[in-house]
Amino acid sequence: MKKTLITAALPYANGGIHIGHLAGVYIPADIYARYLRLKGENVLFVCGSDEHGVPVTIRAEKEKITVQQVVDKYHHIIDQSFKDFGISFDVYSRTSKPIHYETSQDFFKKLEKNGKLSIENSKQYFDTIKNQFLADKYVAGTCPNCSNPNAYGDQCEKCGSTISPDELINPRSAFNDSPLELKETKHWYLPLDKYENWLKKWILEGHKDDWKNNVLGQCKSWIEQGLRPRAITRDLEWGVPVPAEDADGKVLYVWFDAPIGYISATKDYFLQKDKNDTTFNNNLTWESYWKDKENTRLLHFIGKDNIVFHCIIFPVMLEMYEDYILPENVPANEFLNLEGDKISTSRNWAVWLDEYVKDFPDQQDTLRYVLTANMPEQKDNDFTWKEFQTRNNSELLGTLGNFVNRALVLTEKYFENIVPEKYNLSELDTQMISDIQKVIPKISESLDKFRFREALDFYMEIARISNKYLQDSAPWTLAKNWEENKEKIATTLYLSLQIVANLKILGEPFLPSTSQKISQMLNDNGFTNWSKAGNFDIIPQNHTLGKAFLIFQKIEDKAVETQLEKLIQAKKDNELANFKPDTIKENIGFEDFMKIDLRIATITHAEKAQKSKKLLKLTLDTGVDTRTVMSGIAEYYSPEEIIGKQVTLVANLAPKNINNVESQGMILMAKDANGKLYFVSPTDVVRNGAEVR
Repeated sequence: MKKTLITAALPYANGGIHIGHLAGVYIPADIYARYLRLKGENVLFVCGSDEHGVPVTIRAEKEKITVQQVVDKYHHIIDQSFKDFGISFDVYSRTSKPIHYETSQDFFKKLEKNGKLSIENSKQYFDTIKNQFLADKYVAGTCPNCSNPNAYGDQCEKCGSTISPDELINPRSAFNDSPLELKETKHWYLPLDKYENWLKKWILEGHKDDWKNNVLGQCKSWIEQGLRPRAITRDLEWGVPVPAEDADGKVLYVWFDAPIGYISATKDYFLQKDKNDTTFNNNLTWESYWKDKENTRLLHFIGKDNIVFHCIIFPVMLEMYEDYILPENVPANEFLNLEGDKISTSRNWAVWLDEYVKDFPDQQDTLRYVLTANMPEQKDNDFTWKEFQTRNNSELLGTLGNFVNRALVLTEKYFENIVPEKYNLSELDTQMISDIQKVIPKISESLDKFRFREALDFYMEIARISNKYLQDSAPWTLAKNWEENKEKIATTLYLSLQIVANLKILGEPFLPSTSQKISQMLNDNGFTNWSKAGNFDIIPQNHTLGKAFLIFQKIEDKAVETQLEKLIQAKKDNELANFKPDTIKENIGFEDFMKIDLRIATITHAEKAQKSKKLLKLTLDTGVDTRTVMSGIAEYYSPEEIIGKQVTLVANLAPKNINNVESQGMILMAKDANGKLYFVSPTDVVRNGAEVR
């Protein structure tokens, strides 16, 4: 049986982990790792914090602390979040460790020594104000694919396209919005173009039947566009120094050193085991996972924005080095949205795991369940707090939790918490056993094919079958004639407890904390083995059970409303923090300003304009006269809510025909970052006609 080396994308240590990260990468990787372990397979699950790259230095500047302080802070937050949600890494390392510097520099030196790299002088963008070359992420501009004016030189957050700085339209500095200068610099390059045919054969032919369509499609697009050499060094202060002559002030490109982080994390794992674990199997080494091509398979769990790096760039690096295994599969997921909008760390439109734990203590499995049930495996999916509440209350609490609780409580009631004996099976009993035993192989089949949503649904199908079985058996009704029905009740509860044991085993990859709670109630030794699933003699007769308790809690409307309010407030705070007002217009003379007659007026009547979604027809009392003004505020205000509102009016603006109505002036409005309009009104009521000076 092959060893399995599982990697999960290294998260940037520039912020916490949100639900998009969890659903896209870490839950599917953890489910699969746990599943293989339950089957008794040899699994090594590695990850670590990516502590280099531009996002980290941007965060340091934003928080006005050192880069080292930033990576220390967020490495701890990320590590704790993974522990809170049961992500069962064998090692969670970090790329600032000496073992990573050594590994990535040795990797670079071997490629250079063997003539695999090229050195080129090229012109790159230079910020004359900061007096430094800018890495890709520091170059902002308009995306050539979707025209997003705020794309960056490595990726457009709006459309997800991977781009390069020279493709941006009107490039500018992300620091100060100033135009950039092209300046010559020297860099080392990875000659991807020389491996184009190899990639076609390895991916498009070798993996056309087993890789996901979204992964194959993106790889095919990249390869068919023609690959070009890619710089693997940068002019930066923070990062792994380039171990070469004439490389002062240069570091390894983060997407060169980050995937090597999987190798250094594996080395770190064995260093820790050799140092701290006297029972560790010394026959295994880091090389036995990375260089044993015949007996090890490598799996990368990533999001779709990392496909090119894990399917093209890193495999080329491994192939160049020659000794390493190549990924057998890269089951990348699509993106998870939040309440109909794309999750964005820069806009703080996210559900952060460290905050979730504070708001919903001991309910980590609820989030794991909802994110798995809605995992973006084939297309982008949406997380909503209402669905979160519904799935918890209806499926976890109402179906799974309800069955487990009833089986244990009824056993406590009728058999003093002792597993009863099994007697002759009824037709209902045998049908239930058959139905469940037919579903269990489907869970395995789905997991083997990385179809985690489908596997979870099959798991819940067992809970649904079980609920129906218990309801149809109705031991509480049979108990009214105890002596006659004692054996039937005993058999029903014996089988129900066996189902609970099966649910514990089968649920462990999806709901690890829940399985631990079930194990506690069953009072078993906690040992779980996938091969036992489907058996109905897991818990022996006359075994003493633990105390029953509820494994899920009801989520009330108020809790969901609080989360939605938090999101709305976060969006407002972010808009305020990032709002950039338009450039002030050219100066005008005092005489010109004095020509403008600004007056306070009151809206006495308002109605929607005919054949227009934007216009309201307003009647204003100016204190001098009554006049009609057409105003483009219908998208933000209804006629009813603004009657009686005092406004500021440009009273001497020449009349203009708007929508076949003569508009006699214009009311002043303020505009926020999202374009919403607000009235410019006095804080206290003043007389109509008062001049604004």
